[in-house]
Amino acid sequence: MDRNRASARLTVLLRHLGCRSAGTIIAHHTSGVGSLASFHPQQFQYTRENNVLSLEQRKFYEENGFLVIKNLVSDADIQRFRNEFERICRKEVKPLGLSVMRDVTITKSEYVPSEKVVSKVQDFQEDEELFRYCTLPEILKYVECFTGPNIMAMHTMLINKPPDSGKKTSRHPLHQDLHYFPFRPSNSIVCAWTAMEHIDRNNGCLVVLPGTHKGPLQPHDYPQWEGGVNIMFHGIQDYDKNNARVHLVMEKGDTVFFHPLLIHGSGRNKSQGFRKAISCHFADANCHYIDVEGTSQENIEKEVVDIVRKKYGFKDVTLKDVWTFRGRVVKGERINL
Repeated sequence: MDRNRASARLTVLLRHLGCRSAGTIIAHHTSGVGSLASFHPQQFQYTRENNVLSLEQRKFYEENGFLVIKNLVSDADIQRFRNEFERICRKEVKPLGLSVMRDVTITKSEYVPSEKVVSKVQDFQEDEELFRYCTLPEILKYVECFTGPNIMAMHTMLINKPPDSGKKTSRHPLHQDLHYFPFRPSNSIVCAWTAMEHIDRNNGCLVVLPGTHKGPLQPHDYPQWEGGVNIMFHGIQDYDKNNARVHLVMEKGDTVFFHPLLIHGSGRNKSQGFRKAISCHFADANCHYIDVEGTSQENIEKEVVDIVRKKYGFKDVTLKDVWTFRGRVVKGERINL
């Protein structure tokens, strides 16, 4: 895409969302259900017809690969998730399979159990309180628009982006989530990502490249950043620098749903606070596992399997085994995953 086409796309995108400044989207909710009578079902590749999304919302996701729903998750639920996260940080609860991660700049000698040293917890499928997020009816109502009625929660995270130490390690390189997933088809996978507080460019909001979900999965690897890179923060090595970038400014409870091929990342946290968000990747239970040997995903397979083998002492574990353990049915039936 040349610079003029990228600029034109961004202009249309911002006009659609009613934004005043280029490069920034303020979470905007389009309500109402539009009639799809004039649209042929084959024109929609990335959304499913279930009378939840309006015609405008479906067309927006089809074109851009993401959709923000404003004020979707309640303050009360977000507070409960925050409380449980703090309990995990204090080691009051230790759910099976949970990974507790800290920023690469925090040394072991500085590690004192508190939320100030934990940058992320992931795989919280065995934590009953945090996993409630993946079963919220208001979340699943929209997830079904992308996956269909048989829904698996596959990957869970609560991100606690720390204030940047000055080495810019709090940023996340541009990437596609499908790089981490050995299951397909990609159009039956969606991420729900909910802001747990006000999020903007100052504290490291999400940045997305609209329309990139229509492209292929790109090769990923660790970026060569001088200050260091956090574990498994793989990034795209070569992408179109002319593609429009849009920063998603969100309020507490706002939720963005996005396609696993959408190129996205986040900037460094320049504030003094910790920027929190909770997310889950959902997939149609009819999705199937693939063999990533000989593909660009071989590097992440090796890294994940090595970590699991060292952590749990398993010798013959495979990437499929890891994802089978992570996956939980949250609606309908468990079929393939």
